[in-house]
Amino acid sequence: MSVTPPPLVQGNHPADLLDLLLVNAPLRDYAERPRVNDYTLPVLGMAYIATHAATRGWNVAVLDAEAHGLPVADTIATINQLAPRWAGFNLLAPTYEISASIAASLDPSIRIMVGGHHAKAVPQRILTDPRMARCDALILGEAETRVVELLTDYRNRADLPGIMWLDPVLGAPVTGGQPGTGHHLAPDINTLPFVDRAYLAQDPYLAGDGRIEANMVGARGCPYDCSFCGAAVSANPDVTIRVRDPHHILTEMHQLRDQGKVTAFRFVDDLFLGARRVIDQMTAAFASDHVGDWAVWDATGRINVLNRLPDTALDRLAACGLREVALGIESGSERMLTYIDKRITPEMVTSVVQRLTSRGIKVKGYFILGFPTETLPELAKTVSLIHQLWDLTDTMPGTFRASVFQFRPYPGTPEWSRLMATGRYTADQLLDYAPVELGSSDEALRGRDEFNFSSGIQFGDTSEEEIHRHLAKLAREQYSRTRRSR
Repeated sequence: MSVTPPPLVQGNHPADLLDLLLVNAPLRDYAERPRVNDYTLPVLGMAYIATHAATRGWNVAVLDAEAHGLPVADTIATINQLAPRWAGFNLLAPTYEISASIAASLDPSIRIMVGGHHAKAVPQRILTDPRMARCDALILGEAETRVVELLTDYRNRADLPGIMWLDPVLGAPVTGGQPGTGHHLAPDINTLPFVDRAYLAQDPYLAGDGRIEANMVGARGCPYDCSFCGAAVSANPDVTIRVRDPHHILTEMHQLRDQGKVTAFRFVDDLFLGARRVIDQMTAAFASDHVGDWAVWDATGRINVLNRLPDTALDRLAACGLREVALGIESGSERMLTYIDKRITPEMVTSVVQRLTSRGIKVKGYFILGFPTETLPELAKTVSLIHQLWDLTDTMPGTFRASVFQFRPYPGTPEWSRLMATGRYTADQLLDYAPVELGSSDEALRGRDEFNFSSGIQFGDTSEEEIHRHLAKLAREQYSRTRRSR
């Protein structure tokens, strides 16, 4: 039986003029090689913007070219065919070149707005890129309310804080903003409308265990300063850390359950299990609502925070339906953990993983190989820690799985600043990302092959070739372990 593919464009009213098309560019040009991974995280940020604009009367759509595995030429043709008044791009460092080539190929009648981590980190570089010559608004930070103002009249940009464009006379970037407009930079997340899932290509979705799952955001901002991360607090001085009211979150969960039969939720923000105060508030609200009786949920967590929780707090989390915690472990070397400012030790990692999995809570650990200054023995410690955690949890009711990546520098992060300060690199060198082919024909590697990029630079003592061998070997081992545990 054939399955009808989902529409390329989500959320708009096709019969009406399209005011804004938000575009998530593909990670690669899939004309060169078809997409092999069948799932990618939904573009919740774009959906928040689209939902808020729609409540103000604008006709907005989302084109998630990555989710659809859309070739670059097809992405361009789709945008031009729809002919929106505005096209908006979420700029990320690995996809910037593709986004810029798409923007340069759009019909001149389409205005362009951009945002995202990369736009925030290097706005002058983007606005002076000839391919972005028609960018009328570069938005720094959270965009919901400012996008509405731009759709109303783009000349409003001069009054809006954190909106940049290239002055046609001076040939230099300028920034708008008037006194009394700072509220645009940190919208009240408890008053924003719930995400309209019509804007998302793959959310909610039917998971392998038969549950219908949905992704959610419980907070914005991160108080930590991990050197490699675009969310690092030093890279986002404009971001006010805000946590949604637990009852606001529960109301959205109930709506997803009642309207879409969702019984599994994934909280993708940095703070849901990253601050004791938030954990206590959420646990109390979830317990009162008996969430553990009708749902399971996953969240990211901080090892140093979870390490300080008493056993009773972990018991309550398990009783409230916590299914899996994603932990940024990154390295098995204590020196490297200090260097990247993780505020954890390998001993903390082992203890937290043991305490969680012994309660039936799964753990997903993220690791990075090839950090600057990393020695061969330090990389070996990371590989060894992964194996130790596998062995430790073999007999536990909860499982441990490892997701391992190669280090790549992102502009705006503390690590980027350190690398640039050495004088050994240029921005062009560090941003020269290329996809790493670990073996897309290997079923064990298909689930993560699109997400491997490299600057082609050896930052530590381990060669790129050796790092890639470790990545492939660990991915195959994890794949084999996952299949055995089913």
